[in-house]
Amino acid sequence: MIETDSQLAELLPKLGEVDRIAVDTEADSLHCYYEKLCLVQISFGGNDYLIDPLAQIDLAPLAAALAEKEIVLQGADFDLRLLRRSLNFVATRIFDTVIAARLLGIRAFSLAALVEQYFGVGLTKGSQKANWAKRPLPKHMAEYAMNDTRYLLPLAEKLEAQLHERGRLEWFRQSCQRALEQTAVQRVRDEDETWRITGAGTLDGRTSAVLRELWQWRDKEAQAADRPPFHILQNHLLLRAAQDFAAGETPDFRHFSTRRREGFRAAAEKALQLPESEWPVRRRRHGTRPTREMERLAEELRRRRDAVADEHGLDPSFIAPRGALDALAADESRSTTLLVPWQRSLLEL
Repeated sequence: MIETDSQLAELLPKLGEVDRIAVDTEADSLHCYYEKLCLVQISFGGNDYLIDPLAQIDLAPLAAALAEKEIVLQGADFDLRLLRRSLNFVATRIFDTVIAARLLGIRAFSLAALVEQYFGVGLTKGSQKANWAKRPLPKHMAEYAMNDTRYLLPLAEKLEAQLHERGRLEWFRQSCQRALEQTAVQRVRDEDETWRITGAGTLDGRTSAVLRELWQWRDKEAQAADRPPFHILQNHLLLRAAQDFAAGETPDFRHFSTRRREGFRAAAEKALQLPESEWPVRRRRHGTRPTREMERLAEELRRRRDAVADEHGLDPSFIAPRGALDALAADESRSTTLLVPWQRSLLEL
C-alpha cells in the first residue's frame, strides 16, 4: 500500500517507463453523503499497486503522470468521473475492455467472466457493501482490489489482437474516444425532480408537497451528518410519512433525536401550509407524441439495425439503443451526436 509521498516518489519513475497502465478505483458511497475515493489500484510491468487517497499524500504527481498514458479500465465511466472529481485527473487515451469485448460480440463482459474466459481463473466475489474507507485495509479486500487491475493489461492485449483480426480496431478507437468525451460532460442534478422517489407519481398535489419538503429536510440532514440519505430515513418510510402527514396523522419516528423529530415535523407543517398554487404539478412526459411517419422510420431503423447486428454477431443495442433510433426517426441530423462513425456506417446514415 502506497501511503506516503516518498513511496509515491519511488513509484513515479517506474510509471515513466511504460505507455499503458491498468487503473481501477474503489469508493465509499454507502457510508457517507459525498462519494469518497478510497483506493486507486494500478498495474503495470507485472506488478500491482494500491494507492491510498485517504492517507496524507499528494496525488497530483500521480494524476499528472497518468495523464500521459493510455489507461486501461473495465468500464471507464464511473472510474474516470470519480478520478476527475477527486484528483482533477483527465485521461487523454483509454482502453475500455468492456467496449472491446462487446465489439467482439461477447455477451458476458464482466471482469470475472472475461478473466474466466481468457485465463481460466475464477475471481472471488467482493462484497458490494464493503467499507473501502476502513483502515488498515483487510487482506482479503486488498487482494480483491488488486485483482481488479491484475489481469487488465494481458486482457487488453488479447482483446486488441482479436479486434485487429476482425477489422474492428478503428471501431474500438472511435467508441473509446466517445466514452472519454462523455465522461467530460458534468451530470447536473435536477433539484426540482430529485424528490420524486418510487411511488411519488401516484400522490396527489398536497401529499407531493409534503414529500418534497420532507425529502429536502432529509437531504440537508444527510449532508450535515455526512451519511447517505437512506441512513437518515429510507425512501419507503419517507413516502409513508408524507401520506400520514397529509392525512392529518403524525408518524411515529421515536428513533429520531428530539431535534430531528422537531425538524421533521416542521418540514411537514411548512408544506401543509402551502397554497395549492405552490404544490408540485404531476410530471409530464417530455417531447411530442411520435407521428405515424416517425414510428414507421423508427421501425425501419430497428429492422436495419437488427439485421446488421445479426450479420456481425453484435448486440443490437450496442449498435444503437432504442432511444437513439426513436430520436433519429424524429431528426436524422442528430446522428453525429448520437452515434459514432462505425455505427452510422452500419446503419447507412
